Amino acid sequence: MANDKSSGILSTQPLESPSDDGSLKAIRKPKWYRSTFWNAFILGICNFLAPGIWGAMNSLGGGGQQSPSLVNSANALTFCLMVLTCFFSSVVVRWVGVKWALIIGTLGYCPYAAGLYVNNRYGDGWFVLLGAALCGLSAGIFWSVEAAIALAYPEPHNQGRFLGFWLSFRLGGQIVGGAINLGVNVNNNKAGSVSYHVFEAFIALQALAPFAGLLLSPPEKVQRTDGLPVRLSIGNSITYELKAMSKLFFSKHFLLIVPLIAQAVYAESVFFTFQALWFSVRARALGSFLSGVVAVTLGNILGKYLDHTKFSLKSRSRGAFFTILGLQGAWWVWATVLVTEFNKTNPTYDWVDQGFGKGFALFLFWVAGFQLNYMFLYFVVGNLAETQEEVIRICSLLRGTESAVQAVSYGLGSVSVMARTGSIYLNFGLWAISLYPAWLVISKIGVTLGDKKLAREEAVQESVLDNHSSDQQAEK
Repeated sequence: MANDKSSGILSTQPLESPSDDGSLKAIRKPKWYRSTFWNAFILGICNFLAPGIWGAMNSLGGGGQQSPSLVNSANALTFCLMVLTCFFSSVVVRWVGVKWALIIGTLGYCPYAAGLYVNNRYGDGWFVLLGAALCGLSAGIFWSVEAAIALAYPEPHNQGRFLGFWLSFRLGGQIVGGAINLGVNVNNNKAGSVSYHVFEAFIALQALAPFAGLLLSPPEKVQRTDGLPVRLSIGNSITYELKAMSKLFFSKHFLLIVPLIAQAVYAESVFFTFQALWFSVRARALGSFLSGVVAVTLGNILGKYLDHTKFSLKSRSRGAFFTILGLQGAWWVWATVLVTEFNKTNPTYDWVDQGFGKGFALFLFWVAGFQLNYMFLYFVVGNLAETQEEVIRICSLLRGTESAVQAVSYGLGSVSVMARTGSIYLNFGLWAISLYPAWLVISKIGVTLGDKKLAREEAVQESVLDNHSSDQQAEK
């Protein structure tokens, strides 16, 4: 493995030698355990066992508790610490590599589940905060690295499908968690906490996440069908990385999409708190299960659309933008009307109650919209990164920005007035504010901003061919 010092990227040899005409030979049948599909599957399993189960616990509404205040405060702590670890993720990758950074990132999720179990069964809130802190210290690394893998590992024509497949596992955790909770609490038609036995299953699942990470192929061993190596390493100094991260954050295009990121991820605490406040235990369990199914379905449809080369990159980016943000706006109007009414009537809806559907359907659409927003954000940042190194950096910045917004969101969600109505009004405003700055970037994708994924792949191919030519001349 050669070290390209000028770029700071650790280079790898191609999977097959260049052919006589100077092109790379494509591998039609890579080893199954080195293929991009296998790595998407392993990345998805890690996502299922770590943030997926985390999402399952929070989709119960307030972490399954009767009051969402403590869990919202704990989640705010988690996301505050994630801002820090996201920013330093490229440094961690430099020290231990992509694979071990991912494994380290899974370690803090199980203590979070244990904290909710202890609080639910014994009423001790301190462990919730400890678990949230440990989760935040590791999860920022996990979020940054998994995003970089999702953007760098797949072939260009499989990018959207890779994203959809991978993110489906996160929602798979929510679906399984909802099914477990629904089975345990199917007769509980009142408000309150879920059974602590639910958390025993969650703890067991999250403890498996680091072991699943061991099955991931490191970048240099991934075999792609186009014959190109995956370059996803950091070879620069720590000082250089921190300066590069700061410079990228303050670049024009990234700053313009910060409001788009904010409106998308602020919503998570909003709809989980909405569910905790206004629905019975079994209705919350049903919502956790069904919302995951709806979101998986729509997310994979979006993934196929983003890969559909029959449409130009310009058309795909604009079509996704107007559809996703248009639907999001409709849902915020719907939500504003509902919570204004709920704040006056103070209901606890069960699925046998009249009027249940209007709030329950909104929750389903919210979760689906969160998934669509998430996938679209990866699509956007993937078209902003100039090099494979920047993929790691921009993913870290994306997840760090998300974490900062979610820290604020969960923090405000622990305040009663914000939990009941204020956060929904605020999120509606964030959506409106994000539209114009985001359009300034989206309108350039496929125009002045070309297909950066293809450009990065071409740069790798040119580098591989140059290295091969140099090796041939040295042999002569």
